[in-house]
Amino acid sequence: ILNQVADIFLEDTTFRVEVQGHTDNTGNADMNLQLSKDRAKSVKNYLINKGVEEGRLSSEGFGDTKPVVPNNSAANRDKNRRVELEVEF
Repeated sequence: ILNQVADIFLEDTTFRVEVQGHTDNTGNADMNLQLSKDRAKSVKNYLINKGVEEGRLSSEGFGDTKPVVPNNSAANRDKNRRVELEVEF
């Protein structure tokens, strides 16, 4: 999927993206925040290595503060451990 994202960046140079990292609520909140930042930065670096201009990318981690579903089951926790790309025009 990230290779396809990189291809889109290379085809259309008119937008920027914030790479947003998220975690579930398992474990220490401070560690989850750092994990989410590392997760987002890893995706950002991957895209840069694929040729995307660094200036078109920013990254931020949100820890467990923005779940997409309640963290009440293993399946839901899996969904909350994610990276999202927010397009900025």
